[in-house]
Amino acid sequence: MLKIAFHPSYAHPLPAKHRFPMEKYELLPQQLLYEGTCEPDNFFEPEVSNDKYILAIHDAEYYYDFLNLKLTQKEIRRTGFPLSRSLVERERLIAGGTVQAALYALEHGAAMNIAGGTHHAYSNRGEGFCMLNDQAIAAQYLLDQGLATKILIVDLDVHQGNGTAEIFENNPAVFTFSMHGEKNYPFRKEKSDFDIGLPNGTNDEVYLTKLKEILPNLLEKVKPDFVFYLSGVDVLATDKLGKLSLSIDGCKERDRYVLQNLNDMNLPVQISMGGGYSKEIKHIVEAHANTYRLAQKICF
Repeated sequence: MLKIAFHPSYAHPLPAKHRFPMEKYELLPQQLLYEGTCEPDNFFEPEVSNDKYILAIHDAEYYYDFLNLKLTQKEIRRTGFPLSRSLVERERLIAGGTVQAALYALEHGAAMNIAGGTHHAYSNRGEGFCMLNDQAIAAQYLLDQGLATKILIVDLDVHQGNGTAEIFENNPAVFTFSMHGEKNYPFRKEKSDFDIGLPNGTNDEVYLTKLKEILPNLLEKVKPDFVFYLSGVDVLATDKLGKLSLSIDGCKERDRYVLQNLNDMNLPVQISMGGGYSKEIKHIVEAHANTYRLAQKICF
């Protein structure tokens, strides 16, 4: 069964007119249940991640300042979210959800988190709506528990996974791959193990051709025994922050190609949603829902 981490606190209240579309976290599971892609048993409520798993990735000073609401105003502004006790618990739940989903993926082949993909969180700071790097925490957990020996992170969010790149810069057990908009945030890029920067306006054909040239060779070269996939839908032409020009069908084909390749190679995969900032929430929900539809069809 496809297991999906979800908690009501994922839809965290934000100030009016905030640009982050928190409502997608409520609407997405509702849509999946309504259309019959998922049943209630597919969803599990995550537990807060154990501090020791978080501290395997994040510096203690940063983490405890975050945990105890002691970040400076500059540090808070960098994250894009007002700091609060409920936000801290939300981020710890998201991290816990990705760890638990990784374990389900080992058991069932694939598992997902309605939230997550917080790839802008560095070891020592948060930024870009990311405070704790959920997939990095889960990747290190698998390594430390002896559940994986070589991990590939496939980051197809429109923004480079700068925090993830920094965290695993000197860790040969984790290979970081990011395909993103070259002229987009973060404007100072980190160095992933493999970066592909795409020009503004990149369309379906160019994007998918590039992905299909790269992914099979990458899987052959890295030979991972576990994959984390960040399936951001901010690659859409409708996205306010994206600058690429993929259609919803093109984004769906991206996900189909990634998941089919991993399934054909019997590689377990944990999927976190990442970004999506289209003006109309229906475009965000539809593009995210496609990832779940495909996971059910291909992996189960």
